[in-house]
Amino acid sequence: MKNRFLLLAGLLLFMCFSAQAQVRKVSSLRSPNGTTLIELGIRDQQDLVYRISFNHKPAVLWSLLGLRLHNYKTDKVVNAQPGKTTSVRSSFRWPLGETSYVDNSYNALTLQCKTTGTPYQLSVRVYNGSIAIRYRVDLKSGSTRLEEELTEYNLASASTVYQYHEESLFRPLKLDSLTGICDQPATLVQKSGLYLSIGEADNRNYTKCVFVHGKDKNSLKLQFYTDTVGRDKQVTIDTAVTFDKSLLSPWRTISMSTNAVGLHNFSQLNLKLVEPSNTNLENIRPGKVFRVPISTEGALEGVDFAAKMNFQYIMLDAGWYGAEFRTTSDPTQPIPTVNIPKITNYARSKDIGVILYVNYVGLKAKLDTILPLFKKWGVSGMKFGFIDGGTQQGLAWLDQAVKKVNDYGFVLNVHDHYKPTGTSRRYPYHLSQEGIRGDENSPDAFHNMVLPFTRFLAGPADFTFCFPNAKSDFAKNLKVSKGQQLALTVVYFDPLQAIFWYGKAGDYQDEKEIEFFKYVPTVWDDSKYLDGKIGEYISVARRKGETWYMGNAAGLIAWRSSIPLSFLTPRKEYIATIYEDDEKKGILKREVTVTSQSQLDINLKAKGGQALIIRPKIRETR
Repeated sequence: MKNRFLLLAGLLLFMCFSAQAQVRKVSSLRSPNGTTLIELGIRDQQDLVYRISFNHKPAVLWSLLGLRLHNYKTDKVVNAQPGKTTSVRSSFRWPLGETSYVDNSYNALTLQCKTTGTPYQLSVRVYNGSIAIRYRVDLKSGSTRLEEELTEYNLASASTVYQYHEESLFRPLKLDSLTGICDQPATLVQKSGLYLSIGEADNRNYTKCVFVHGKDKNSLKLQFYTDTVGRDKQVTIDTAVTFDKSLLSPWRTISMSTNAVGLHNFSQLNLKLVEPSNTNLENIRPGKVFRVPISTEGALEGVDFAAKMNFQYIMLDAGWYGAEFRTTSDPTQPIPTVNIPKITNYARSKDIGVILYVNYVGLKAKLDTILPLFKKWGVSGMKFGFIDGGTQQGLAWLDQAVKKVNDYGFVLNVHDHYKPTGTSRRYPYHLSQEGIRGDENSPDAFHNMVLPFTRFLAGPADFTFCFPNAKSDFAKNLKVSKGQQLALTVVYFDPLQAIFWYGKAGDYQDEKEIEFFKYVPTVWDDSKYLDGKIGEYISVARRKGETWYMGNAAGLIAWRSSIPLSFLTPRKEYIATIYEDDEKKGILKREVTVTSQSQLDINLKAKGGQALIIRPKIRETR
């Protein structure tokens, strides 16, 4: 009976995954460790298709590839010739990330696709657990309009998708019930237990595609940048995506893991898929940011508070040069109550940098003028506001603008709906961006526990932490405990992390409650995602030098567990300083001695959290 069952299961697997009678295979490529396989073929003598297996099990069934161009016939492939397989085994230094070195090992090939019209190239890379593909078309003459990208994702089993759009809440639902759109990266959990993150890398001048339900029951396909109008209506914004002389698409990425926290093995994948510039990374200063009142006096007080808290920057947000959306507001002319040179001079004396916000209106009108002016004023960084991070026109403008800011050596934070695709490796002064429903938008603990497994897989995000104080608990905005706020500064990765978003310098008097913020770094030498379940809980440990920081947080239900501290150096003692919620909505601080053999007992209430600093124990000498 058992043998009959195994035979039947094998037959069904073969039938659902193969469809060999319809597809002529032309190439295949495995990852360096052999666990990840992509196969490429031609279906019905005209469709270029691919399928993916992970750990020898189907993940994506035969799915369509290709582009449909106006006046260039590229959608029907009659032959495909694979080039020589290239094996890359390397790493690169990245002092601005979750790890100081990034492994970049993969196998690659290029498929030369002959069509009924214009040929094109399909580049393929296979990492351990990830697939990346992109298109290149060299146009014979003139320009063309991209009518549709045909890439689809036919998943091997029923799946749950965590649907969201830009800065919205998340909605987990069955993929076969998906209506409307879902942003990239999209996280899906297959019935088989496989976790997938589907996204894009190196989008400089294409369009921001979104996902919609495909033609099959468990499938997704791409649609040009689409926005939501009203409650339910979706409107495609980018209807004319054009290219001149050549077309280079973003990388389309698929990453797979057998558990949720394993998806974070790929949170720096986008960086690997972008060619670096020759920018000196050692000159770039990440750090924590304090937003100050819009006045010279408020900024000077903010500088003192930032220095006291071991922050690296203050920021003057919208309003320092007038109403941000008015064309008459000039970012070369501060309002009378703001003296930028006085602020920057004082900040420099305290080793604090100054970041200035400029709205898209002012950026488009004055970017080339304000860059040298800001340098003259002694400004250290910029924040872009309300940019167009969706259309081809907006992304192309942003790419050139970020390059200019990078060349001037200003750290940069791009706000509103733009999400990263790894281009910070090309322009490394671009440290952060929003593209997230952050603290100022009142997310709950469920939302907070979904973010690490979704949006943060694309790259850093500015969550704009709203930590309460004695004068204001920000009840409208804060739906989780203080302990969770502390923990999330470790869990969420952001090299330019804004803390005390709505707070004022004089309002924070309880040193014990905010002490953790003095020490927590924003970039790391190593990161370990220890445990987690989407929407429910997470535990993350990160190392800077010899010191480890740990964040544990719970969703809408309590979390009890035990976490091994095996990431610590063996035969070495550490002092763990634990900051956690007390019974009076405050922070309790305690210390324990731990080793790599220790277990940390987790006992968090719903919406709670704890943050740890684990320092090597200093032995007294006689």
